[in-house]
Amino acid sequence: MAELRDNVDQWRKTGAGGGGGGAAWAKRIAVLLAVLLTGGALMAASGTLVIPGCGDQGGIQLSDGQVKPASGPPKAPAKASAKDQPMAKPGEKPAEKPLGTVVAEAEYEMVTIAGQEFKLEAALNDVTRFKGLSDRKEIAAKGGMLFAFPRARRLDFVMRECPIPIDIIFLDGSGRVTAFHKMLAEEPRRADEPKNDADPTLDKYESRLKRYGSTYDAQFVIEIKADTLDSLNLKEGDQIKLDVVGLKKRVK
Repeated sequence: MAELRDNVDQWRKTGAGGGGGGAAWAKRIAVLLAVLLTGGALMAASGTLVIPGCGDQGGIQLSDGQVKPASGPPKAPAKASAKDQPMAKPGEKPAEKPLGTVVAEAEYEMVTIAGQEFKLEAALNDVTRFKGLSDRKEIAAKGGMLFAFPRARRLDFVMRECPIPIDIIFLDGSGRVTAFHKMLAEEPRRADEPKNDADPTLDKYESRLKRYGSTYDAQFVIEIKADTLDSLNLKEGDQIKLDVVGLKKRVK
């Protein structure tokens, strides 16, 4: 319901439907109401945010008040045009990469869990949170991903099209553990489960995915190699060492 209230507030600020801005927010509210009323696979009636466990290859993702289209993930930044490329100085070799190519380097965060250090890829925006660890066939022993959200809220993760199992840890806004789970790889989409882009809430595949919840409001989520939890001996309330202040400033 918090998702719906946020959008209603924005709708009122834009003139309750007057103009393009108001119409856009009104459309978002309509989508949210549809999901809430149908109890869809993407947002529980309680307002819990449902996120892919290792990345999403389709469907809608609700991320902090934004509704993503069912046709695919958020768009990445536009590629630079040829005129934006730096000119080579006399005597220098031109760049080997084709003009217009943009290489996005992953950001990493050092996180200490139960005395063990992990180097985690940081997912700080809609694009990286949406992609997650999808298509990964393995995760390094001390690797994984750290998801950060603009604000704390109830979260559910699902293993949508994830080929390997993953251990997950939910943290509140101060870095304390709220819940942790061993997420198992799901059976791939079957022939009798066609993708329903028109209404993902009626998608049979989405509906059968198991949800792994944060129990309480969470703002950070850690995904690590399967069975790593066995050696960490975590319990709810444990403090995880990470740059909480810095992450909150950088998250989008």
